[in-house]
This record gives sequence, structure tokens and C-alpha cells, in this order.
Amino acid sequence: MREPLPAKQSKVSSITMDIDGVPMVRVLGVEDRVLREVEKHCPGVVIVARGNSLKISGPSVEVAQANALLLDLIELARAGVEVNEADVASTAHIQESTGKSASGFLTTPILSSRGNSIRPKTLGQKKYVDAMDDHTIVFGIGPAGTGKTYLAMAKAVAALEAKQVERIILTRPAVEAGERLGFLPGTLTDKIDPYLRPLFDALHEMMDPELVPKLLATGTVEVAPLAYMRGRTLNGSFIILDEAQNTSAEQMKMFLTRLGFGSKMIITGDVTQVDLPSGASGLNTVGGILDMIDDIHFEYLSAKDVVRHSLVSQIV
Repeated sequence: MREPLPAKQSKVSSITMDIDGVPMVRVLGVEDRVLREVEKHCPGVVIVARGNSLKISGPSVEVAQANALLLDLIELARAGVEVNEADVASTAHIQESTGKSASGFLTTPILSSRGNSIRPKTLGQKKYVDAMDDHTIVFGIGPAGTGKTYLAMAKAVAALEAKQVERIILTRPAVEAGERLGFLPGTLTDKIDPYLRPLFDALHEMMDPELVPKLLATGTVEVAPLAYMRGRTLNGSFIILDEAQNTSAEQMKMFLTRLGFGSKMIITGDVTQVDLPSGASGLNTVGGILDMIDDIHFEYLSAKDVVRHSLVSQIV
């Protein structure tokens, strides 16, 4: 009886790479968490740090993958990025999607604020950010955690600081359809604050918190319900409509026709989270009408672009 052939084994190899010009901790992460995340993405690979060197051992194919990942992560660290576990997934996704180095996609910050740089972290986010540079009206559509509003606000703050616009206008539909503020208890501020609070929170992250009240008082930054846009022409402004899935078709048309000279509009929303009591969402309606206009762009983000906890991308 013939003996069974032994199972074919993957070729094992090892690579030693030296890290120069950047502190090791910026590559390794806190408690070597970045290295452990690279090992998760490259099964069978073991990475050992010694001094300023990393030794990568394991199956040849996975060792090559880990080496490519680490080379890009080192470039991110050299560019001043505080590399974390999420950057490993982002870098791997871009490498797999494009067959190219991810460092060119991820190293350019939109905004540097209070010691942190805000930048796209996935290929979809990079396309979204580029679209904001190239088009007057951009729709960012996708699930929670994809950075739709946050990246748009970073672009708005960067444009204001560069004096490309004179003011920032942030708006949301205050109540599902019709914005029936009169039916809610409290003052106007009490009524609208819960709906606009996420926008205020992001503003305080991106700007000097002491400066924000002054900009609000002078109207340089305006945060208001969508109903307050009616009858206005918004010139020289960077305008963001958030939670746009909760606008009716009439509200969406009203908002889009507020566009004035020297302005840019970003509309964000998640078409799977419509809270309208009745009728169609304006965000769903507008795609088939405006998608052929050159200076209007629709960018669709997906679970692959979620940059929160890894469980969030699995949930959405």
C-alpha cells in the first residue's frame, strides 16, 4: 500500500527591517498593539522588536504582506501620524484594493488641530475628501462611523482658516419632517440643542474652544436648524447639511437652491436610517435627478470605511 504524500508546507522565511528617523513607539503602538494587529492580518507571522529593528518570521507570503504593511505604517509615522490599530486595517484595505502603497493616500492631513491631524483613513474617505476639492456640491452617503460629517467639517474649518470662505454654516433637520419646533417644550435653544449638539462637539475638537463662541457670536460660524435656511442666499460659505436622509424632497430642494457665489455644499446622510413619519426621503429622491450634473458628486461609503471600533463595521 502506497504511503500518503506529506501535506505541502508553506515556505518559511524571515525578514529583518531597520527603522530609522522615527521613534519606535510611533510604529509599535502602545504596548506593541500595532504589531499585534499586523500579526492578526498576516496569519502565522511573528514580529519581534529589538532596538530599532523588527524581525518578521513566518510563511513567506504572509511575511511579505507584513513587511509591506509595516513599510507603509513607518511612512505614516514619519509623516507625523500617531499610528494605531485602525491604521493597520486601513492600510491593508488600500493595499489590497489598489495594489499600491497606502502612504500616499493617508499621509496628507486635512486639518491639524490641537496637536492632532485629521485625515482620511480609508480609500473611500480619500475619494470623498478629493471630491470636496473638485466639486461644488458633494453628497456623502454611508453608514454611521464612516466619517461623512466629521471629514466635511474638517474641510470646512480648513477652508475658513485658509480664507477660502468667509463663514461656515452647519445645519440639520431639527425634527424629522417639517421641523415642528413649536410642539417641543422649552426655549428655542433648548429645543434645537439636542439635534445640533454633535456638530458643536466636532467644532470644539477642531477649533480652539475659546474661539468657537466668538465665531458663533459674529456669525462666522452658524449652527442652525434646516428651517432657518429658507429664503436665504448663502454666498462665500462652506455649508454642511447633516442627517439629510431626514429631509423631505421639498426641504432638499429648498436647501440646494440656497447656494450662492463662492460657496460649497456638502450633504451627508445614511439612507438606511430614515426617520421621516411619512413620505420619501429627499436624499433618496435627489440621486436619480442630479447625478448627471458635472459639478455635483455622489460618494457612497460602506462598512469598509468605518473607522470606529471593529465591531461597528460588522454591525453596519
